[in-house]
Amino acid sequence: MIKELERLTGSEAEQMLKAPILLCILIAGADGTIDRKEIKEAINVAVKKKEKTILDNYFKEVSTDFEDKLKVLLQSYPYESTQRNPILIQELSQLNPILKKLDKTFSKPFYDMLKELAEKIAGSSGGLWGMMSVDSEEAKYIRLPMLEDPAQNNSSRQ
Repeated sequence: MIKELERLTGSEAEQMLKAPILLCILIAGADGTIDRKEIKEAINVAVKKKEKTILDNYFKEVSTDFEDKLKVLLQSYPYESTQRNPILIQELSQLNPILKKLDKTFSKPFYDMLKELAEKIAGSSGGLWGMMSVDSEEAKYIRLPMLEDPAQNNSSRQ
């Protein structure tokens, strides 16, 4: 178990571990197609964090079999993005009360990591030679409107 998640219930901890996968499915699949490049970019963000951060143990856990977990989880959602996206948004919004339970020294870097992940996934496919183009559907979600920034929330733990 990841030390920072110990005060959470089992289902809350699982939601935290699923978050990058849910986000990957939402952003990569927003345009209706989950591109292999988008999955690879999500894996790269999860696996290749070089600098030491409070999220190290979290990344170790999440990056293990990331692609397999993504494929299995993806099968539990509707195929059509118009049906799948509202479900993913609702699930991701469930992170808000969970993040409030966590210390800001973990919740803020976690939130920032999800934002970085969303941007990298969205920019990994399309455009000129497949680089730096964000589809209009992806752009709707890239700023994570379903999540509250833990740094902006006064009721969070210090």
